[in-house]
Amino acid sequence: MNQTWTLARREWASFFFSPIAYVVLGIFALGTALIFFTHFAPGQPAELRPTFQWLIWLMIFLVPAISMRLLAEEFRSGTIEPLMTAPVGDVEVILGKWLGAMGFFAVLLLAPLAVLTAVLEAHANPDYGPIVSGVLGLLLVGGLYLAIGTLASALTQNQIIAFLISVLVISLFTIVLFFLAQADFVRPIRPALYHLNVNRQYEDFSKGLIDTSNFVFFVSGTALFLFLAVRALEARRWA
Repeated sequence: MNQTWTLARREWASFFFSPIAYVVLGIFALGTALIFFTHFAPGQPAELRPTFQWLIWLMIFLVPAISMRLLAEEFRSGTIEPLMTAPVGDVEVILGKWLGAMGFFAVLLLAPLAVLTAVLEAHANPDYGPIVSGVLGLLLVGGLYLAIGTLASALTQNQIIAFLISVLVISLFTIVLFFLAQADFVRPIRPALYHLNVNRQYEDFSKGLIDTSNFVFFVSGTALFLFLAVRALEARRWA
C-alpha cells in the first residue's frame, strides 16, 4: 500500500508540471464561472444546482484530458520499463495512477466551486446540503470517468487515442443512453437504460439527496474499470 501512495503522490505532483493540466484547469475554471454567472441573478435561488447540471456534461470531455497521459505517456517515453521491473504490482500501479489523477481532479473541481460558494455566501444564505452532496456526486462521477480513462490509457501509447477512447466510452454511458432511452422500441428496457445513465445517477446528488444505490453504482463502476485496467496492464507486461 505504501508503494501505491508513493506512486499517487508522484503522479499528483507531475500534473503541476504538465501544460495540458493547466489548460484543462483553465478551461474548467472558466467554464464553471460562465455557467454559474449565466444563472446567477437577483431573485434566483442561492444554489449551485444549475452549475452542477452543466458541469456533468463538461466533464465528459475534460476528465479524459486528465487521464489520457497516465499510462500512455509512460509507454511512449519508455519510462514504463523501470516501473514494470520495480517491486510494485500492477494493482498498485493502476491505483497509484488513478489516485494521483483523482487528487488533481479534486483540486480542479473544488478550487472554482469554493470561489463560487463564497460568492453565494456574500450575496445570500445558501443551503449547503445540496452543495456538499452535489460536489460529492461530481467527485464520484470524476472517479468513474478517470477509471475509464485509466483503462483507455493502458490500452495504447498514443495520448490522443486514449482521449478518444475515453470520450467514446463515457459518451456511451451519457449521451448515447440519453437519446436511446427516448426511442419507443426500447420501452421494455427503458428503466435499465436509465439506471446505466451516469447523468441520471447523478441527479439525486444535485438535488441534495444521497441514495445508496447511486453511490453503489459509481463505486462499483469505478472498481470494474480499474480492474479492467489492471488486466490490460498485465496483458501488456507479458506481451
